[in-house]
Amino acid sequence: MSARPLIGVAGMRSPKIHGLRLNGVVAAAKILEAVYRAGGEPVTVYHGETADLPSRLARFDGVVLPGGGDLHPRTYGADLDDRTVDPDPVQDDADLMVVRAVLAQRIPLLAICRGMQALNVACGGTLLQHLEGGLDHRAYHEVKIEPRSRLSGVLDADTVSVSSYHHQGVDTVGHALRVVARAPDGCAEALEHDDAPVLAVQWHPEDDAAETPYEQALFDAHVADSRRRHG
Repeated sequence: MSARPLIGVAGMRSPKIHGLRLNGVVAAAKILEAVYRAGGEPVTVYHGETADLPSRLARFDGVVLPGGGDLHPRTYGADLDDRTVDPDPVQDDADLMVVRAVLAQRIPLLAICRGMQALNVACGGTLLQHLEGGLDHRAYHEVKIEPRSRLSGVLDADTVSVSSYHHQGVDTVGHALRVVARAPDGCAEALEHDDAPVLAVQWHPEDDAAETPYEQALFDAHVADSRRRHG
């Protein structure tokens, strides 16, 4: 049996974790489980010194940038809206560096929810600080996928129902990115990169990946990309 590709899962800073006296850095168990089911070896990555991240990430075959809180609008040149919730500048700097490092080194990236937003911002795009309209983006909803996109091939579908939990979204699309899936209200739900090995979705595939083959397929495709990185 070949060795499992090493998949770095960017850790999220948390002020309080059950069972610990102090704050911590965590990764969602469902993401770790989905990576493991796909044949990868998931490792939670501590942000550490931001400048060191590119060299530390170089050892990984693939990277997952998961969901989390709101990015501070200063990261894309906007003023703070009072509906943007508790941004963490340390987390922002780390996540944006993760994106820039993996793109520069062509390390396969799976970006989820906030991770997709960080990808867009790192590529020069902007965000909507609050989505208006009737669609509930904190519930299951349908997503329509571009038929000839890589995402459509990975999921083997043009329309899927997804578990969503966010109130911000992509506004201006970043350089070398393109929208390949949208919600019924037009919200960008997936991005692909013109050159780099990136899968990026606004929803949370880990929520039901254990029961839903097309959600697990995102993790399977990411681990397959990661395995190919070193031939």
